[in-house]
Amino acid sequence: MVNKILSEDYLDLLLENSKINFKKEGDNVTPVNTRHSIMHVQNPYTDRCAFKNYPYYAFQSLFFPESIISLRKIDVLHYLTRLDFDYSGQDVLVGIVDSGIEYQHQAFLNIDNTSRIISIWDQTINDGGNPPEGYNYGTEYTKQMLNLALQDPYPLSVVPTTDELGYGTMLAGIIAGNENPKENFCGVVPKAELVVVKLKQAKQLNRDVFLVPPDEVCYQDSDIMLGISYAISVAEKLKRPLVLCVALGSNKGGHDGHGALSTYLTLITQRPRMAVVISAGNEGNQRRHYQGNIMENQGFTRFNLKVSEQDKGFSIELWTTAPGQVAIDITSPTGEYISELSMGIMQCAEHTLDEKTVVWINNLMADGETGDQVIWVRFLNPREGNWKFRVYNKMYIQTRFNVWLPGDHFISNETYFLNSCPNVTITSPGNSQEPMTITAYDPDSGELADFSSLGYSRTNFVKPDLAAPGVNMICPTLGNSYGSASGTGAAAAYASGVVAMVLEWAVIKGHNTDIKGYDIKKLLIQSAQRNMYMKYPNPKWGYGKIDLMGLHRLLK
Repeated sequence: MVNKILSEDYLDLLLENSKINFKKEGDNVTPVNTRHSIMHVQNPYTDRCAFKNYPYYAFQSLFFPESIISLRKIDVLHYLTRLDFDYSGQDVLVGIVDSGIEYQHQAFLNIDNTSRIISIWDQTINDGGNPPEGYNYGTEYTKQMLNLALQDPYPLSVVPTTDELGYGTMLAGIIAGNENPKENFCGVVPKAELVVVKLKQAKQLNRDVFLVPPDEVCYQDSDIMLGISYAISVAEKLKRPLVLCVALGSNKGGHDGHGALSTYLTLITQRPRMAVVISAGNEGNQRRHYQGNIMENQGFTRFNLKVSEQDKGFSIELWTTAPGQVAIDITSPTGEYISELSMGIMQCAEHTLDEKTVVWINNLMADGETGDQVIWVRFLNPREGNWKFRVYNKMYIQTRFNVWLPGDHFISNETYFLNSCPNVTITSPGNSQEPMTITAYDPDSGELADFSSLGYSRTNFVKPDLAAPGVNMICPTLGNSYGSASGTGAAAAYASGVVAMVLEWAVIKGHNTDIKGYDIKKLLIQSAQRNMYMKYPNPKWGYGKIDLMGLHRLLK
């Protein structure tokens, strides 16, 4: 029997359970949680305009890591030195849903060479291992199995899961790595334990929807959500508090907190003894966002997109806010003209230019999650040069619109908007309203990292929430070594460690045993460090820098 969650013959859509006929669809559906399920669709399209047969929100977002790892170490005392803080994560679980972990790394071993990892679910190993209870793919490795492997001279011959990319190992280390004075390193909470999910790569059919190259690191909504569900199930079974570190990002969607993963993380934040920390994104200086405004008496406005020869396929999304409605036309670098698409609920048009460039334009008048208009433009083999867009005001009311290119990893730095806007560049799921979204600053200079995505959300609620150190952070790297990492992913890891401290204080020490994620966010905001000459909140810093000493004083 075909396992459709693994089969490359099926496109994985993500739909709300209320919109699925479970009896009719049978094994074409894989439940994800109480709200969403995967719909497996075989031979989903014969041409890209066939996508109009599915609601836009059903196409899964594709996510990329939000840190850069270097083997270069910084020869200074590590910023994560624990400042004599009273809490070290004892009996708190940390959930890492990313590229896996190098479980035999010294950063994750007890003194007796046993593991500090409770379990690993490797979604990529599907050749005879046992998946976790309630899941139908991958292999679960328990603490007992890890300890057995660690006794062997060749641990990977016993438990073959590992981290080929280093992102999961880095995150786990910054949060909970063992102290190593020789390396000037200590994780924020070196007594916490870990639950790790190694994500499988997104299916090619899902990549094809957004023209994502096949060799790029790329994860899809459903695998991330199932990984989070697994971490929660482990925490509930052990009756332990849990902090989830989500250091992945996507530029798909309205940047407004909607979307399946964002919604799920918001619900988790409302549960007792659980918290979610999300990276804000590294899109602040990448020129991948454009913001425009058409006045009520203005017929149209313009924007330009510089396209690099390196980029053979990509998409852009233009979002308005209801009741505003717009239409676009496009002129290629060679002067070929694509007229505006007729207005309709779900329209699509395909255009072939200069014998090789193909452009598909989808116009969705009311996205099923937000009610706002989205125009989705996909380019295959686009001509290098300056593409010109005109945006027409169809309602003759003042209308603001935002346009996004794909995020890092999915497109080169040489494709960008002219007159781009660095604001509203928080990646999904970082626009989720209640979870904690973390931007990055340089702990040496105290300045915001130039790569940090800026807020607010498209719908103007405050994001990011807080800032944490995220430049040249010493961390465990592959090969049982140490290096450094930069990015809002590294900053989110630091913040996750601080959240684990609060969970230990509240749940393990009994000060507030039903504390919720949004309660913890309030504590960190109250104790944050703020510049007396700056107004807060703001789109760069949110409510300020996480302040361990300020938190210490508040909890005392």
